[in-house]
Amino acid sequence: MLRPWSWLLSGVLLLAGLAQAASDSSDSDEFKSIPLRTHSLSSPYLDSDLTSRWFDFGGDLVIRTDRYIRLASDTPSQSGWIFSRIPLTATNWEIEIEFEIHGKGHLHGDGFALWITKERAKPGNVFGHTDRFEGLAVFFDTYKNNRPGVVFPYVMAMIGDGNTPYDSANDGKANEIGGCSARGLRGATIKPRARLTYIQDTSLTLELQYKAADTWTECFKIDASNPPANLPNGLKLPSTSYLGLSAHTGELSDNFDIISVDTRNLYKPVGPGGSSGKRQPGIKKHRPGKNKSRGGSWPSFLFKLILFAAVCAGGYHGYKTYKSNSNNRFKGL
Repeated sequence: MLRPWSWLLSGVLLLAGLAQAASDSSDSDEFKSIPLRTHSLSSPYLDSDLTSRWFDFGGDLVIRTDRYIRLASDTPSQSGWIFSRIPLTATNWEIEIEFEIHGKGHLHGDGFALWITKERAKPGNVFGHTDRFEGLAVFFDTYKNNRPGVVFPYVMAMIGDGNTPYDSANDGKANEIGGCSARGLRGATIKPRARLTYIQDTSLTLELQYKAADTWTECFKIDASNPPANLPNGLKLPSTSYLGLSAHTGELSDNFDIISVDTRNLYKPVGPGGSSGKRQPGIKKHRPGKNKSRGGSWPSFLFKLILFAAVCAGGYHGYKTYKSNSNNRFKGL
């Protein structure tokens, strides 16, 4: 017959096992990431021969190697662009850009855009890029033309099919698959950031950081299982897509500066229990679109707590057994 302490110890060990299983399940949902140097930019932006191995530049773009890439300056009728030289072949990816929108005037425009498109380095009238594109665009629109009730700057995404034009008369209203107002994005007290996360045929998420450092705000999240009405083909992107950025000014203008671009390939480890074993240098585990917490997860904490309780229970039982045996020896004297 099991003694009461045995039941207690068995229960503690069972809870410990459940906690560890929950922790393992949580880890299996995580992605690992690999930096993609071919699709990332940081100061000084250029190689020693004043060219870029991985990117082409064009238009009125200005590069200040110690500070920024200025897509368009605070001057009317400016347009500039950057495009990767090789396609973005990752099926799941995360792109984080640091940028700044600023200028002298109280009236300003037009905006800049992030592109993942089949077309490459084709200037045009849609934020400096050609219209009727095929692929994904995220517009950072700073000038309101005709969208009553919407606060600007406004950030929105569009997936083009190669035939549908951008609805410029209504600031992209007919094309929008997700978006948000971002009052304070222009002239922010910190250097704003945008983080775009794509999980193939599953989800597209955009987060913004412009109100305070290390504080991210979700702008939109599109779930392929419940797509917008104007997205009949879901979240499919062209198999060959290039990463680009562009900006445009009209009669009104602003400075549109890109400070850095950080692109990462996301993948789930393959192996028993969803783990690939040893961690490779330069690869980190994280959840897409989420900041890493400083401490461990709650299942890990619970497991440690239960393990501590089990050790205490075992120690207490050992002490009671020792004391009982000692008393019996003294009684026999």
